[in-house]
Amino acid sequence: MLIYLDDRLVDESEALVSVYDHGFLYGDGIYETMRAYGGVVFMIDEHMKRLERSASLIKLAVPPRRKIVDAVFRTLRANGLSDAYIRVTVSRGKGPIGLDPGLCGAPTLVIITEKFHAYPEAYYKDGVRLVISGIVRNNIKSINPKIKSLNFLNNVLAKAEAKERGAYEAIMLNSDGMITEGTVCNIFFVGGGTLCTPSVDAGILDGITRDIVIGLAKESGMEVKEGLFRPDDIFRADEVFFSNTTAEVMPVSEIEDRKYAAGMTAARLRGLYGAVVARYIEEARKSVAGLNPPLHPSREGN
Repeated sequence: MLIYLDDRLVDESEALVSVYDHGFLYGDGIYETMRAYGGVVFMIDEHMKRLERSASLIKLAVPPRRKIVDAVFRTLRANGLSDAYIRVTVSRGKGPIGLDPGLCGAPTLVIITEKFHAYPEAYYKDGVRLVISGIVRNNIKSINPKIKSLNFLNNVLAKAEAKERGAYEAIMLNSDGMITEGTVCNIFFVGGGTLCTPSVDAGILDGITRDIVIGLAKESGMEVKEGLFRPDDIFRADEVFFSNTTAEVMPVSEIEDRKYAAGMTAARLRGLYGAVVARYIEEARKSVAGLNPPLHPSREGN
């Protein structure tokens, strides 16, 4: 497998980052994960905008967007990948030991592409089990959740707890006991016909897939409520699911001892999401053929 490192493609065995890189030493850096369908990277512009937002919030100078986008496609082609998982990582770079960001020179850019392996269809049919984690989500006043940071230990500990308890994923609460998100996903639940999801005020990352799902729900006539919710609210729900870039829309069958049926809302929204992906791919291919001006079309205006 070839890895893009700074300005070149190298074999995985040669893709080495210095032990003095501040991403390694301090988790000082940012990342984005994306998914390619048939060689088209879904919502790449939105992911690049969020990467740039994260960079701005930690005062990190990232390479130009055009360079990163070109490098993503170059890496996909070099590895012969069409349906792929993509991770773009930008760290503060190499520098002497010390917390001062000014100690580092140029940032380190790493792009990893791997063949996408579909989730078992049983997960979508039957749902997966979640638990409420005892690990509290990082305080919004400590680390801005708008930063998709390499400092991920909080989520790692919650994921380890989920695994120890035989669950697929963990829901994290904030310091006020409100539901935030999973370790790598946004949480949704349905109650009384209303689709509910924690708002950004709870301390969540505003997921790109989450935004699409909310838009699709509203377009389909559902009432959507973004707010602050406690575990009791989700335990009273009729249906629960989560969203992220790779799983898209995944139903939940159980949280702690509360069982749920894999419901129609998740199935319907997953179908609608698939239609958005298909339309995006079609527009992207027209763009490449010179039939549509935007090189990386977004969902806006469709």
